[in-house]
Amino acid sequence: MEAAIERVMAGPERKSRVISPYEKSVVACHEAGHALVSILVPGADPLHKVSIIPRGAAALGYTMQTPLEDRYLMTRNELLAKLTVLLGGRSAEELTFGEITTGAQNDLEVATDIARRMVCEYGMSDRLGSLTYGKREGMVFLGRDIVEERNYSDETAVAIDEEIRRIVQECHERAKGILSQHRERLKRLSDTLLEREVLDGDEAKRIVLAEESAPPAPPAAAESEPGITG
Repeated sequence: MEAAIERVMAGPERKSRVISPYEKSVVACHEAGHALVSILVPGADPLHKVSIIPRGAAALGYTMQTPLEDRYLMTRNELLAKLTVLLGGRSAEELTFGEITTGAQNDLEVATDIARRMVCEYGMSDRLGSLTYGKREGMVFLGRDIVEERNYSDETAVAIDEEIRRIVQECHERAKGILSQHRERLKRLSDTLLEREVLDGDEAKRIVLAEESAPPAPPAAAESEPGITG
């Protein structure tokens, strides 16, 4: 069942696809960034699985999160957490390699769409208020696409673009800040992912939180007489 779900969501596995060692290390870092942020950011859906096995036509890896229960509503903080996780992959690339790649294309598309909906449909922008912008209409059954009728001024259009950019940029900086603070965890998770290729959520969480669960070091044995060490 799980294999079927992954096939539908991410496409069939492409184990025969040849990837250079450098690209594989970038993919591992990218997916480790998603996974680490999903573990550490409050409000994010729990991590279910992270993989660097290529799937589908273009995916070189994927990070899967699953909510604990069916949900029909999302808070603004939960949407911001989702955006932060989406931008964790690119942030990890920036921190580790000092460069960005095309691997974040889909992440950026989804993040921009969520931010636009927050501003234009959900009324979640303090600057623009609890209003909706753009009227969606169309007759799909006649072969027409759903189009958005612009019902706001040029000045408002500029403000909408600025708000979308601000939301995405702030979540990007938030993801980068989390990963900067936990560079060793990011490297440990990325290295393990390179070695094993697939980790389930519990395994990834144990790797990330390993030092927190480790037993304290035993106290040094007391010496009966003072001594001098070199």
